[in-house]
Amino acid sequence: MTHLALKMFDYHIWANQTLFNRLIELSDDVYQQEIQSVFPSISKVVSHMYIVDQLWYYIVSGKDMPEALEVEKDAGEGKSIVEMESLFCYLYKKYKGFLIKQEDFEKKRILDIPWEGKRETSLSEMVMHVVTHATYHRGNITAMLRQIGHASITTDYTRYWYSGADE
Repeated sequence: MTHLALKMFDYHIWANQTLFNRLIELSDDVYQQEIQSVFPSISKVVSHMYIVDQLWYYIVSGKDMPEALEVEKDAGEGKSIVEMESLFCYLYKKYKGFLIKQEDFEKKRILDIPWEGKRETSLSEMVMHVVTHATYHRGNITAMLRQIGHASITTDYTRYWYSGADE
């Protein structure tokens, strides 16, 4: 049986791809447009999501947080949404390659977040953090799109179920 962490990561990939498809429909002008919001543009949110997904890839694959923070990450600054989509796809192939080899998603390890402290956590909890972090920021993007007069697209987990993508 597939571990819930893997299922949730598949949802994460689907939800981001669904949003990217919508952003591609709207154009790079909308993607790059500066607005007064939680981020100065949708492209800045997507860049932040990518940096954080990269950071957590290093962490889930075995680096300590302080070490992972030192690894240079591609910020995606100035890239189009199509270019960002390609970067995410490549990163997600690396994640999936790592995750499908895991035998124990519940094995505890020490996570040391410099601004939070140390705690014992599992791979499954870290994957859930990656998923929920992106969910939060997809919500930011939805609000930003509405703010500038565009509809977004639903990326709820139930939409994932009914899309058939979870099969």
